[in-house]
Amino acid sequence: MKYVLLICDDEASIPSPAEIAADPAHIDYAREVDRRQAGRGGARLRPVAEATTIRVRAGETLITDGPFAETKDFIGGIDILECADLNEAIEIASRHPYALHGSIEIRPVWE
Repeated sequence: MKYVLLICDDEASIPSPAEIAADPAHIDYAREVDRRQAGRGGARLRPVAEATTIRVRAGETLITDGPFAETKDFIGGIDILECADLNEAIEIASRHPYALHGSIEIRPVWE
């Protein structure tokens, strides 16, 4: 079954791609995903300051710069996994470095 991990953290501490690539915790996480052959993709997202939120109400398109809600945490990226079940997805997500100071939301994918 496919799962998406929504990787959430405080935007005040965004490491650069080079910092992530050199971080032993991220390296270990990537190795574990590779070892399980669970990785199916993912992406790092740009900061919320670059977000645009769209809502259509009563036929009118409302465009807002930034996220929909004011919040300290933001979705900074996603990982897509193929796992045997939710328990395996939880095992993998619990190893993600951002689980230590942010949060990882696990969502099953409709297929």
